[in-house]
Amino acid sequence: MAERSTAAVDVADNSGDDPLAAKADKAASDGVAEAQDTAEQSAQGGDGERRDGERSGYTTPDLHSGHKLAKRYRLEECVTRLDGFSSWRAVDEKLRRAVGVHILPALHPRARSVLAAARSSALLGDPRFVQVLDAVEENELVYVVHEWLPDATELTALLAAGPLEAHDAYQLVSQVSQAMAAAHREGLSHLRLTPSAVLRSSTGQYRIRGLAVNAALRGITADRPQRTDTEAIGALLYAALTKRWPYETDAYGLSGLPKGVGLLPPDQVRAGVHRGLAEIAMRALVNDGATASRQEPPCTTPDELAKAVAAMPRIRPPEPDFPAPLEYQRTTYQQGNYGRAQARPSAATTTVTPVPPPPLQSRTGKALKWAVSALLIAALGLGSWQVADKLLDQRTNEKTGETGTQTSPGGESQKKPPAPKPLKPLQISDVSEFMPHGSGIQLDEVPHAADGQGDTSWVTPRYEGYANFGNLPERRQGSGIIVDLGSVQDVRGIDVAMYRSGQKAEVLAAAEDATDPGSADAFPHRLTELQTAGDTLKASVQKPVRTRYVLIHITELPSDGTGGYRGGISEIKVLG
Repeated sequence: MAERSTAAVDVADNSGDDPLAAKADKAASDGVAEAQDTAEQSAQGGDGERRDGERSGYTTPDLHSGHKLAKRYRLEECVTRLDGFSSWRAVDEKLRRAVGVHILPALHPRARSVLAAARSSALLGDPRFVQVLDAVEENELVYVVHEWLPDATELTALLAAGPLEAHDAYQLVSQVSQAMAAAHREGLSHLRLTPSAVLRSSTGQYRIRGLAVNAALRGITADRPQRTDTEAIGALLYAALTKRWPYETDAYGLSGLPKGVGLLPPDQVRAGVHRGLAEIAMRALVNDGATASRQEPPCTTPDELAKAVAAMPRIRPPEPDFPAPLEYQRTTYQQGNYGRAQARPSAATTTVTPVPPPPLQSRTGKALKWAVSALLIAALGLGSWQVADKLLDQRTNEKTGETGTQTSPGGESQKKPPAPKPLKPLQISDVSEFMPHGSGIQLDEVPHAADGQGDTSWVTPRYEGYANFGNLPERRQGSGIIVDLGSVQDVRGIDVAMYRSGQKAEVLAAAEDATDPGSADAFPHRLTELQTAGDTLKASVQKPVRTRYVLIHITELPSDGTGGYRGGISEIKVLG
């Protein structure tokens, strides 16, 4: 497997968001990384890296800070220079944002594969991956432009502070396995899924960088790419639980396992490790000796791993720690000596001072005082009785199911309107693609839009030039998904998870007597306005709509970052 033979720091992967972390990783792997990289290059027919950056047949580009590519990308800082290519932090002057750039000579033996890998990765458009923004060959250079995430932290830096909490480790393996399962369904693999390739944003979301590109930069291939990526995810989870690398070689600032003992389960390496996550890590690492005594089979693909994680009980985040309340301190205040408690006199020095008798009160004053007290007591008793009576009526109504009454301005008593029933998902009988002109676009993926799995989606092809499905004549009415409820139902709402944000969409309902509607005119009832949707499209209506068919209608697609447009739907719930 690739991880076992390249356990040292992936210097090429450190071309992203934290230059200091990249330099620290390279220094930490001193010697090991160079030896393994050289061995890897030799196995691929290379000469090994020279100190001046030269290899036979090509020369490292002479680039410097301030150099511009395509009159747009201004290079700021060189993060990595290795094996004939360099990685830079740059500025996109057209959009005024920071970006990362990989640069190779056009004659570099890996230039073709890097260019192809970058363009394939850009087509995926999954926000769980650091997006490839541009992939160009010009002026004898090949360069790949990608997102720069200044608020994200490498997993390498997170593990330097210690193992992750169980909830954080659960989120790591869940998000990364689901993302890689989606990538493999599109025919893409990573093959260099190391701690430096995984980032955690300030919102707690994990992002993966270098999909397909990092392996192409290093010339890495695999006979079983799904198993390679699955075992890499297992290694990441193992490291997150134990702060140890699950192989004998030290790597990424982590100590390896003792030599000669094999792969120990995480709960035998560190006390207090979550048992369910330890089991998941061992199943992903596909170690026959470790899984022989286990009940569950090994996971050999990211999809199997994602399903295994989803099947385990969800791990909730730890409760926040609240500061202990300050201890109450009694303070004695005396005239001329505020804020200082007075010392008690001893028994020997205590003197008894006679207390003068209280002044005599007149009978009128006593009578007035007692009268006022009696009135206060009577008022408090009356108020308490009214409150108790109201609470008793409320409890009686809750037990009997009555709605209670309220008084109208005319003094008449009328019942309160009953509370609306909670929305619940309706059973979906079938889903089909909305194709008013008779031609479909992704018919084989339509069931993914209502299969109950958030990691599967109906995704449109990539359209160029125009957001309205390429302005094609057969797409003038857009596209989308038609939901068949099997029979006429009372529809009160909709909950749609979109494949990506930025799609212009609406939700429509067919007439009650409609049979097999095919055009937008066959859906006269509007459940939502035409709007630019975010990650979800949700709505509820005050008056239920009687219908059997519901259309999630998409009219425009968001940009995929490469000049094209692409969208889709991940999951649909019709509520009644």
